[in-house]
Amino acid sequence: MRLSDLSSSKDNNYNLIRFIAAFAVFLNHCFPLTGQAEPFGAWLGMTAGTWAVDVFFITSGFLVTQSLMRSDSARIYLLSRTIRIYPALIVAVLFTTFVLGSALTRLPVTEYLRHPLSWSYVLKGSTLLGGIGMQLPGVFENTPFPDAVNGSLWTLIYEVKMYLALLLIWALTRRWQGPGRGGIFMAAPVLALVVAGLAYFFVRYFQGSAESHLNRLSCMFFTGTAFYLLRRRIVLKNWLAAALAVLMAVSAFAGAKVFTVVYVLTLPYLLFWFAYIPSGKIRLFNRAGDYSYGIYIYAFPVQQTLVSLYPTMSAFTMMLTGTLVILPLAILSWHGVEKRALALKPRFNLCARSSSSATASHDQRPV
Repeated sequence: MRLSDLSSSKDNNYNLIRFIAAFAVFLNHCFPLTGQAEPFGAWLGMTAGTWAVDVFFITSGFLVTQSLMRSDSARIYLLSRTIRIYPALIVAVLFTTFVLGSALTRLPVTEYLRHPLSWSYVLKGSTLLGGIGMQLPGVFENTPFPDAVNGSLWTLIYEVKMYLALLLIWALTRRWQGPGRGGIFMAAPVLALVVAGLAYFFVRYFQGSAESHLNRLSCMFFTGTAFYLLRRRIVLKNWLAAALAVLMAVSAFAGAKVFTVVYVLTLPYLLFWFAYIPSGKIRLFNRAGDYSYGIYIYAFPVQQTLVSLYPTMSAFTMMLTGTLVILPLAILSWHGVEKRALALKPRFNLCARSSSSATASHDQRPV
């Protein structure tokens, strides 16, 4: 089936995909945070966390572009992105600073609360301006990663940059767009970014140069954008998805470099096939809610707390105990903050334009 026919429906597997990806980040962090080696990094040339972040950015590129094209308004787009990211993020930052930090700091609480580093952490983490604050005074100083209170939040800075870059491309090409064109004039600069990004990535990779996070994540994000803009020309076929999955599995035994090439070129298609084709009982997961963002923003500080309290904890023990703490926090985040904030989106859309069909937007899920 054509991707355009499938993407018009809200019935998909994105909640499940992003839940798995967020949980993979959590599981992957259990190894370095307990001082143990991650099992897949040396073999495949990337960790499960790397794969998960790629998945986040590809799906985000697709869904956020869908939201932008449907809203057809910079104001609505920016409000939608702000509502989706910031309310839950601010609550998580405040919880980390004033609940976990106050309880775990080696400093007297009054001194901790007056310390400039505490308020710098709150300001940077709540706004994503000027980088992410990584330290709280006297907190997690004896863990394997003493300088990272919430090491997962760094990707949100790149996420916001991608939102703004997408908006800029949309604004520059908007005059040539019209009914029935579906953003085709947007596709040219987006494809140019993807091709240039892939070329740059592979050149650096085979030269053994350090990875550029900005290039990799922007390439993944705009690959998702390209899939949306070209959705009328993309057909999802079971046999092709199966062939690509087999190719990726076989390449894992041919060395990290071969696997990386196959992985980068096949992951997007496999991801969108899994998002739309498998149906039936697998779709029941959507009824639970979208807990991926809550897992992503709470997992790392919870893991740091566990290893701070129990320094000899193994990675497996952290996986078990961490799950028992993180899942309830993610559920509370979704039902108590994120879902309530998202309920405001139709109000903004209705205020901006009279045509509900022109402003309809999906409940999008960022990293």
